[in-house]
Amino acid sequence: MSRIAIIGGHGQIALHLSRILTSEGHEVTALFRNPDHATDVKQTGAKPVVADVEHLTTDTICSHLKDHDAVVWSAGAGGGNAARTYAVDRDAAIRSMDAAKQAGVGRYVMVSYHGARLDHGVAEDNAFFAYAEAKAAADDYLKKTRLDWTILGPSRLTTDPATGKITVGDGGKSEVTREDVALVAAAALDLPGTVGKFIEFNNGDTPIREALQHLAD
Repeated sequence: MSRIAIIGGHGQIALHLSRILTSEGHEVTALFRNPDHATDVKQTGAKPVVADVEHLTTDTICSHLKDHDAVVWSAGAGGGNAARTYAVDRDAAIRSMDAAKQAGVGRYVMVSYHGARLDHGVAEDNAFFAYAEAKAAADDYLKKTRLDWTILGPSRLTTDPATGKITVGDGGKSEVTREDVALVAAAALDLPGTVGKFIEFNNGDTPIREALQHLAD
């Protein structure tokens, strides 16, 4: 059994992940911004903690992460406001990495997106530009830390039921269910071979655990 903190704990992926991890016997702490969401989070079996990471210092985030074995970043500003996108998806994410290190949490899983990279190629006048810039900066920072990191790069997200199968890389359906992303995150936490990997994936034909185990081969 592990103690796992999920930042962005009321997002759809995070709610699926909390249910998966608690069903496996793990203790989950879910951090989220809106106190009205506490009941939803509690129903997953996770411990709800109201914590708006956009406005929290590194030290305060650290206090929430102490005594945990792993952190999953699944938060996001949700687009629409460039300043808030940078504040959450880049700045708060980076503070959470520093906080994890400060708290002695070695394992860190980042939910990013398929195609995230510094040379993403998104034009500055594109509404997606701020998000692409913010995620690229956060992912790059994470790669340079001494954390045991894994970055997940799911493609276009759907609300369909989980299939339990993915294709790593550019093959497959060019989309993936949010529940499958949660299943990938749960499996990655359990597989040391995913450490130090940026895993881009779609729904496909290979069972998730098998697909991730191939990364260590």
